Amino acid sequence: RREKELDARLTEVTASRARLADAFEVERRRIERDLHDGAQQRLTGLIMTLGLAKLDADPALVAKAQDEARAVLAELRDLVHGIQPSVLTDRGLGAALEALAERSPVPVRVDERLGSSRPAEALEIAAYFAASEALTNVAKHSGAAHATVTVRGGRTLTVEVRDDGRGGADPERGTGLTGLADRLAVHGGRLRLSSPPGGPTVVRMELPWADGAQGAGAREDGSTTGLTEPPREGRREIHAAGDC
Repeated sequence: RREKELDARLTEVTASRARLADAFEVERRRIERDLHDGAQQRLTGLIMTLGLAKLDADPALVAKAQDEARAVLAELRDLVHGIQPSVLTDRGLGAALEALAERSPVPVRVDERLGSSRPAEALEIAAYFAASEALTNVAKHSGAAHATVTVRGGRTLTVEVRDDGRGGADPERGTGLTGLADRLAVHGGRLRLSSPPGGPTVVRMELPWADGAQGAGAREDGSTTGLTEPPREGRREIHAAGDC
């Protein structure tokens, strides 16, 4: 039986990695296209405008060039943010989630208690984008008035996104939850969902802790203080292979 479980797990992880590789390639092409059709074209136009302004000393052309430069800068910032926000690298998961919450159309409270501990960079990235996808789902599908993101360390890095919306979330309806499970499975993590009709919806992401170079290590007690067990009604684990 143990061998069958290991074989099933290997098949699951292999399938999730294949889907991630496909997703990364699609994203790479999107970024390439956005850079070519957006920022690159804008920069070409900006160079031409600056050349004309230099010849004519026209204040209107200079103002137009400044507007174009601001637009290009904003576009490049959006692209870079879509790859990985600098606040995540510089200040860690908690600060990155706070920045994410500030941009959310649904009010979000972040409760992060990692202290000086930072997980490995790959785990921070996985947890950040998983939380980002979960909050996107809250904004798009839940009808929630509020949401909470809770982060705890220990032997497991746990990120929980809870909203007070209508509930009834279904991973088979294209809400991105299977892709979320894929991202976590690569790191040995898992995704648990509780979303009974009427709510609340709780998405809990769990990743085995690995120390990052920036922190002093996680607490050894595996504490999840501040996390409550999701309601049993409608609770399920979302598997990377989509066979839940």
